[in-house]
Amino acid sequence: MEFLDARRLTGPSLLFDAPGTILDVACSREEAVQLVAVWERHVRRMLAELQWNGCEFASVQLQGGVSLGFTAPIDALYAASEINEWAWAAIDAELNGAEEPDFTEAVAALRAAIAEEANPGLMDIRSRASREKVTLLWDDDEASLGLGRYSETWPVRNLPDPDALDWSAFGDVPCGLVTGTNGKTTTVRIAAHVLRTAGHNVGFSSTDYIAINDRIVDRDDWSGPGGARNVLRERDVDVAILETARGGLLRRGLGVDKADAALITNIAKDHLGDFGSQNLDELLNCKWIVSRAVADTGKLILNADDARLVAKSKEFPGQLVWFSLDSNNDVVRTHTANGGAAFVLDGNDLMVVNGNIPELICRDRDVPITLYGAARHNVANALAAAALTWSMGVPLAEMRDGLTTMIPAKNPGRGNIYEINGFRVVVDFAHNPEALHALLDMANRMSPKRKALCFGQAGDRPDDLIRELARGAWQSGLDRVFVSELAKYHRGREPGAVFAVIRDELMACGARVDQIEHHMEEIESLDSALDWAEPGDLIIMLALERSQELYDKLQRM
Repeated sequence: MEFLDARRLTGPSLLFDAPGTILDVACSREEAVQLVAVWERHVRRMLAELQWNGCEFASVQLQGGVSLGFTAPIDALYAASEINEWAWAAIDAELNGAEEPDFTEAVAALRAAIAEEANPGLMDIRSRASREKVTLLWDDDEASLGLGRYSETWPVRNLPDPDALDWSAFGDVPCGLVTGTNGKTTTVRIAAHVLRTAGHNVGFSSTDYIAINDRIVDRDDWSGPGGARNVLRERDVDVAILETARGGLLRRGLGVDKADAALITNIAKDHLGDFGSQNLDELLNCKWIVSRAVADTGKLILNADDARLVAKSKEFPGQLVWFSLDSNNDVVRTHTANGGAAFVLDGNDLMVVNGNIPELICRDRDVPITLYGAARHNVANALAAAALTWSMGVPLAEMRDGLTTMIPAKNPGRGNIYEINGFRVVVDFAHNPEALHALLDMANRMSPKRKALCFGQAGDRPDDLIRELARGAWQSGLDRVFVSELAKYHRGREPGAVFAVIRDELMACGARVDQIEHHMEEIESLDSALDWAEPGDLIIMLALERSQELYDKLQRM
């Protein structure tokens, strides 16, 4: 068995709904059973010595190991993680013969850590906020009461006296969560545009940036709980859409305790191999955490075309809304027959069916981001965004106005098309087999003369996933492939190793050596493809590095 990590959980997680700490250990299933009991015994011994009471214990067996955790006060999470680190040292000594840590020294060190971290002012304001039913957001630097336009924020070590506050001034703004494997960022952008068209000041977080309406607050991956807090502390926000990615859910938990609506787009192969998401079932359980934020009073929107989500939906106790590219989907038909709501594609029509009463939203070709209906994945994303915004109170007419004015330029890096000297270039962020399949399906619907693909892959993806990506790409009918090295994404592999896997799979599928090129940078792959292209051709560019140089070059041509 091997220690992997001990860290804080600041929100709802795989283990529990409250803040706490988690210990990840790589081990066999048999070792995990033994480990849970030994770990809990050591942790309880330390907690008793520290006179730390009322903790909830939980564990979950995962492929390749186990996660163990206990709840803790929000002003003692670093100390709680140190307890887990000490517990591992004690376990290692008991089960593996390592040197036993000195218990007396550990107690003294932990008491000092608890005293240093303690923040009575934060605990007082948290207790009062709970009684007043006011949302509290907190982190290492700041604490805030209320959300958006009804919020106020202070330094976490300089908080006001709870008795001096006007608690009636704090309130919440509508909040929607978006997670899944593919389509998250696009769906966030569509939903934000719909809400903006409906007259709201919209704050949203995503893998690309935080924005308030058209103002970009910060460019970076803000799809974790930090991004959620930053959006919800903006005083000019009256509705929020928060992208919620796997990494943040596993490492820190969910950024909010409750939301008005939560959407899971789909569950597909991506980021598999990391501890906690080694397979699709584990990935599903991770994404499913968002359902807890809407179980009591919100709505959970699910993809009825995803078998795993359909099966998992039976566990959800609250209100479901479905979306599907097939109006005859059995799940949808049963759900609406029982009075539920669903957003579906009926032929070429985007429809909302509420209790068996169908209403037309618009035609698929009238949603610009679908490229006249050719981009079926964006038809699905539009349906998902419609379901999300409807669940947050947007009327049908205003939803229609938003969808029919959502142009590709408002979704940079996802399905953007450039017309150059009689041929076209499509730029997208597709980085897993399912996303690439959707993109290539769109490309084939555009009926190009010849097709070329410029792509690469990160080194932390397993070989079988890289091979599946290359195989699916070639089987779509490519004429040329330009493979980028993506040096900053080697992630433990030697230079050229990922290219070798891609090349071998392409050749196994029938590609000739002269149909495969290798370049160091994405921009070099693009330049070579541009030299190759003729009128009527189509270049599909997977811009994983999302370099501004690449976008600037295409815009100038």
